[in-house]
Amino acid sequence: MTIASIPNPDLVVSPIENSPHWSLTNHRRHGFQNVHTMGRYTTSLRSSRVLPFRKDIDWTIGDRADVARFRSAAHFSGLVVARGDRILYEAYAPDFGPDRPQLVCSITKMNLNIMLGRCVADGILDLERRVKDYLPEIGTGYGEATVRAVADMNIANDYSDDGATAISLEAAAGWRLSPEDGTELTIRPILCGITGDDLVNRIGGPDYKSASSDVLGWVVERVSKRPVRDWLIEIVEGAGFEGSFHIACDREGIPGLGGFASLSARDLARYALLFARRGEGIDGRRVADAGFIDETRRNPGPLWPKPREGLYYSRHTTTDGTFVGHAGYGGQFVVANPDTGTAVVYMGVHENKDGDRMDMYPALIRMMAEIAAEN
Repeated sequence: MTIASIPNPDLVVSPIENSPHWSLTNHRRHGFQNVHTMGRYTTSLRSSRVLPFRKDIDWTIGDRADVARFRSAAHFSGLVVARGDRILYEAYAPDFGPDRPQLVCSITKMNLNIMLGRCVADGILDLERRVKDYLPEIGTGYGEATVRAVADMNIANDYSDDGATAISLEAAAGWRLSPEDGTELTIRPILCGITGDDLVNRIGGPDYKSASSDVLGWVVERVSKRPVRDWLIEIVEGAGFEGSFHIACDREGIPGLGGFASLSARDLARYALLFARRGEGIDGRRVADAGFIDETRRNPGPLWPKPREGLYYSRHTTTDGTFVGHAGYGGQFVVANPDTGTAVVYMGVHENKDGDRMDMYPALIRMMAEIAAEN
């Protein structure tokens, strides 16, 4: 007797919201906290040594009106302020906690700043070279662009994070069901299929494309002759994560660098501290390049439009010239201030149709930057 199967319920796509079940409005909060167990292909990495945190709470942080406002918001998951080996402040929603992982979405992209900086410092990568110089098989969507332009989200092509190719990348990473014809997609052929014309960015700000992160990861792998997974292991070991770093991959084991990682709020703070320490990992390990991080702040890329005026996109981070950080879909942001050695992490999950609120970020980023700047 043949036993019939059904499509995996977590990955079935709603025809109304065009999203997999785990990311639907009514299920998104649970999905963000558990997608690392729901995807078809997920790699989990854990450090052999841990950066120990000790509490040294500065209650003036919790007394701030803006902190109280965001802490009480419906989308709030967690807030952590850390410096060195100290937690200066932390707060969590009732359904969250210091050890619970959550999807951090595009904050994942900051890994490229580390990888690119190391490759530049080692003399194996030139940001002014074209992508096709390193990836001759890449398509017209990226081939003629410089590595710098891709890192700064400063190119135009036919890819959109809301388009069919982005959906294909989600399917390739196992976050939604593959096409009904039985085709199993993988990330890099999809990247090669992205097309473009003159690639000049004319929108007056970053032309944000998550596929650019995967292209840069491929470049790093090609020039360093090291798999992206090896780079991620080194970052995890250097940050000294206490829990696991989870990242969705395709069937070939290629990690999704555009926004597919999950980790706890405390471990996200440990990650941000790598930048706050200008690239130095635990036990004095060289993880990122200090000069590259400083250049990221000094030589920014395109200016974000309103409501993020005063912020630039630079080498796969957002910066105001002092901090480096990144937003994550769903209502998340991370700030690292190398001048004070402070990291601030905010995690949340918006349960609205769009899954985000752009008007939230100016006040959130201002609050986080001010806290990070305090000595």
